[in-house]
Amino acid sequence: MGERSKYRKFSEGYRRYAVGRLKDCANVSKLCRELGISRQILYGWRDRFEREQDAKSEASQATERQLRKEVSELKQALGEKTLQVDFFKGALQKVEALRQASTGSGETASTSKSGK
Repeated sequence: MGERSKYRKFSEGYRRYAVGRLKDCANVSKLCRELGISRQILYGWRDRFEREQDAKSEASQATERQLRKEVSELKQALGEKTLQVDFFKGALQKVEALRQASTGSGETASTSKSGK
C-alpha cells in the first residue's frame, strides 16, 4: 500500500520551463543531467507542446476563416439592403412627384353633386 511509484510527476510549469531551456541550449546532455531527466522525456515534452501549438494554430485559423466568411456574407447582405433602400427612395420620389402634380394649380375644383 505504501509502495512508491518509480515514475516522477513533473508539473506543467516545470515541463514548459525545461522545453524553454531546450530551445536555447547548446548541450542537451548537460541540460538533461542538470534537470534530472532523460533526453527522451525532454524531447517527448517538446513534441507534445509543439503538437498542442499546432492544434491551437489550426483552431485559430479555422475561426479566422469562419469569421471572414461571416464578414463576406454580411457585406453582401448590406449591399443588397442598400440597393433596396435606393430603389424605395426612388419609388417614393416618383409617388411624391405624381401626388404634387395631381394637386397643382389649374385643376378644376370639386363641386357638390347637387350643383348648389
